[in-house]
Amino acid sequence: MLGTAGLLASAGALAQSIVVASTTSTEQSGLFSFLLPEFKKASGIDVKVVALGTGQAIDMARRGDADVLFVHDKVAEEKFVADGFSAGRQEVMYNDFVLIGPKADPAKTKGDDIVAALKKIASSNTEFISRGDKSGTHAAELRFWKMADSEANKGTGYKECGCGMGPALNIGASSGGYVLSDRGTWLNFKNRADLAVLVEGDKRLFNQYGVMLVSAAKHPQVKTAEGQKFVDWVTGPAGQAAIASYKIGGEQLFFPNAAK
Repeated sequence: MLGTAGLLASAGALAQSIVVASTTSTEQSGLFSFLLPEFKKASGIDVKVVALGTGQAIDMARRGDADVLFVHDKVAEEKFVADGFSAGRQEVMYNDFVLIGPKADPAKTKGDDIVAALKKIASSNTEFISRGDKSGTHAAELRFWKMADSEANKGTGYKECGCGMGPALNIGASSGGYVLSDRGTWLNFKNRADLAVLVEGDKRLFNQYGVMLVSAAKHPQVKTAEGQKFVDWVTGPAGQAAIASYKIGGEQLFFPNAAK
């Protein structure tokens, strides 16, 4: 039987867990399934990931329902810090967005210019599946439509699913529509049907991820020590090496770039 000291130690061990509010792309790409066992091995801390669109993840962290925020909408992240919900944002890794569509490419989008591609989709009224969920990917997509001067007229084929990246790709696969996706989720996506990458390589498609410890000044219940260990690990040599080593079919999904 455990004595009082043993019971307290066991309770302490059980308490070694944090909640990370994150984007669906980090989960649906398989990255967290790969990373978190490595972090647990190094720290003894369990991580519960709540994967939402970036906007919803930020709202969750603002409410104090997460210890760490790990998302990809730099403007919204900087506002989160400016509003006092975190002491600072650290860059972690990047990949890129890609335009996915049917191999026959009815809107003739193929190339390295996302703005020109969206203009063609709008003018031809070709089906486009938008996340429509205030995620980082949705925010990027809306920026690209604005660049294409097509905010008000995206064509009659434009549809919002209000869903995550995987479900949006599933809709595109079944309907033959175009979808803006992060490359990580696309590489891990199994139900591709007739879909292929049609637009890539545009520097505007760069996709940066950041990590923030939620402020205990705003939310005293935040597990600051454990959360900081996660932030330090994922931006440190071991975490950055783990991110770089995550591959599917020999292709690297994310590229570590935490400030040295």
